[in-house]
Amino acid sequence: MTGHYLWWILALVLIAIEVAVPGYFMLWIGIAAAVTGALLWAMPDLSLLSQAIAFALLTFASCAVYGFWLRPRLRRSQPGAERLNRRAEQMIGRRYVLVEAIVNGRGKAQVGDGQWLVSGPDLPIGSAVEVLSVDGTTLLVRAAV
Repeated sequence: MTGHYLWWILALVLIAIEVAVPGYFMLWIGIAAAVTGALLWAMPDLSLLSQAIAFALLTFASCAVYGFWLRPRLRRSQPGAERLNRRAEQMIGRRYVLVEAIVNGRGKAQVGDGQWLVSGPDLPIGSAVEVLSVDGTTLLVRAAV
């Protein structure tokens, strides 16, 4: 078996690891291994040291391209992605109905199929409220206009 096939097998293994455990990191190393295999296919007389140096440089370059060029573009193309795992922050600006009156600054609002604690001015049950901000697991609200 020639050396370039070994690099391509390594690339497939690394990309398979990326598919099994996503994180974008192994993908770029796998791409570097595939390019190293293509380089060895085009120039079959490369020494093992040259192959290792090429692989190291290509790994660094592919990870740098992802980190400094591709990743910022992906983040800009996905609005709201920075708040994906912070559900409460996604509620800012939305309106909900009180299922428990706000008394002494505390009450509850219906949010989807659950209830969330709210803090704001005293309001009767059934009032519409708008979320202004979030404090932990409490929504800071005002009466919806």
